[in-house]
Amino acid sequence: MVELGYTLSSEEHGPMELVEYARRAEEIGFDFVSVSDHFHPWISAQGESPFVWSTLGAIAVATDEIEVGVGVTCPTMRIHPVNVAHAVATVAEMFDGRFTFGVGTGENLNEHVTGHRWPEHDVRLEMLEEAMAVMRNLWSGETTSHRGEHYTVENARLYTVPDEEPKTIASAFGPQTARWAAEHADGLWCSGPNGDVVEAYRNAGGDGPAYTQLHTCYAETEDEAIDTVLEYWPNGSLPGELAQELPTPAHFSQAARLVDREDVAESGTTTDPDPQAHVESIEQATDAGYDHVYVHQIGPDQEHALEFYEEDVLPSVR
Repeated sequence: MVELGYTLSSEEHGPMELVEYARRAEEIGFDFVSVSDHFHPWISAQGESPFVWSTLGAIAVATDEIEVGVGVTCPTMRIHPVNVAHAVATVAEMFDGRFTFGVGTGENLNEHVTGHRWPEHDVRLEMLEEAMAVMRNLWSGETTSHRGEHYTVENARLYTVPDEEPKTIASAFGPQTARWAAEHADGLWCSGPNGDVVEAYRNAGGDGPAYTQLHTCYAETEDEAIDTVLEYWPNGSLPGELAQELPTPAHFSQAARLVDREDVAESGTTTDPDPQAHVESIEQATDAGYDHVYVHQIGPDQEHALEFYEEDVLPSVR
């Protein structure tokens, strides 16, 4: 049976709001939540970007049973993998088996801030592979030294580690990285009902969970929902690899001026207030092969969306 989740959008909400939405998602009956890890929001109108590891600690205290994932962290440039491994180990210990660690090759938007050159995708994938090896060695609780192509670690040991190694789910938006995830990670993380990606993952031997995020905006009318998407999430309609390459929220805002109402309608974001449209979106993702499907309510009105899913959507997909 599919696991249903709710997005905690760090780009749009402050840390204590995210904690409250996690608590409400558990109360309503969602199976898991996923919180994004960003240094910057995509555009300045989104307005937030709290440090995810602090937020996760508070969520661990505010919830009891719901699964929680970070979707996704880039553990290669902005924060050294030694420090990411330290954060993950502590958070995993706090959640006592409820935590999932999502990783990816990142976006220039977040990772260039320490002054590193932004490399091409194949190099970023090499960096991620090496970073994951470093982190897994540290999660063993043994003293770790490492001299690799991208990272050096000397006499590092984590003393607070969970009993079991954290589950690491790798983000992929195309078949090449999906095949890499099948070999190097415990599962697949994607966006949208992209059947080609999950098929490539399974064909390459990937047998872990497959996560995907669906963008939605619930409002009283579809016009109101589209207006909200244009104000707070036009970046979702930008084509190609722009999301990985643009360096600042100002650049995203400039690119977003090209996005119009028709682009939102064609982006796959569910803006129809009819519950059946939201049910069909989830069913499309499960039919594509995803067993963990979570929804991102765009914009500030989270409470009405949570109530809508509680009353009109979740009962229809369970």
